[in-house]
Amino acid sequence: MSVPQPPRIAVALEYDGHGAPRVTAKGRGELAERIVETAREHDVAVEQNAILAQALSAVELDDQIPEELYRATAQVIAFVLSLRGEWRRPNRDGHRS
Repeated sequence: MSVPQPPRIAVALEYDGHGAPRVTAKGRGELAERIVETAREHDVAVEQNAILAQALSAVELDDQIPEELYRATAQVIAFVLSLRGEWRRPNRDGHRS
């Protein structure tokens, strides 16, 4: 007997470097698949994190993410920036190198 998988959840974030990231799209199942497909078509990095996606899916569209999700979301943003070659880790004196 197989247990059905829960529907996939996708949440798109926009972050302009000011304030907190905003939820710009979200969906489950087929809509989630289309969100991911659209992101890949536009060379937008996709991070798979089901727990974070579930938490972010409760945020209303165009709202900033809540403070309790800052740390987890910052890790995703750091991942995306590292893929683009834009992330530099702080050195010992706190400056990015």
